[in-house]
Amino acid sequence: MMWLFFRQKTNLFAANLKKMLHIAPEECLSDKFSQCESIDYLTADLNNSAMVKMDLTDIQYPDNSFDIIYCSHVLEHIPDDAKAMGELSRVLKPEGWAVIQVPILREQTYEDWSITDPQQREQHFGQSDHVRVYGLDYKDRLEKAGFCVSVMPYLQEFSSEERQRFGFDIEKDDIYFCTLH
Repeated sequence: MMWLFFRQKTNLFAANLKKMLHIAPEECLSDKFSQCESIDYLTADLNNSAMVKMDLTDIQYPDNSFDIIYCSHVLEHIPDDAKAMGELSRVLKPEGWAVIQVPILREQTYEDWSITDPQQREQHFGQSDHVRVYGLDYKDRLEKAGFCVSVMPYLQEFSSEERQRFGFDIEKDDIYFCTLH
């Protein structure tokens, strides 16, 4: 779905060179992005599976470093997500954009810092290494960090037959497209 979104709805593949930061890169996308001549591509993660090791709450790049940031299903693992969102906003160029995805499973984001046991986290947050479950207020959290957010119901553009053909096994997964104020 994200590959189609980037191809159909963004300027990612336009001829001018863009510096892209891809957090916790998915191999299926990373392979394609790294081969694109219009993308100066950098992957980052806390482990060694990326080009650079990066803590999203303390990004070691100057302000306005990246034209494009793609971060999918990472923030639900980070205790200080507000700081991470602020750092992503800080390193995005003023004319740039970011897609920052998380699973949205509730009306309101749910966090409980007293829950530290992995089994309890799995029970409360759906996965043993998650520290929260995001709700529809996620957009507000991104905006508080300095982003202007468009919530794009991209999957609704596809018929049920197309979703089945492309292997989209979900009915709803809005895209959080972020620019700077």
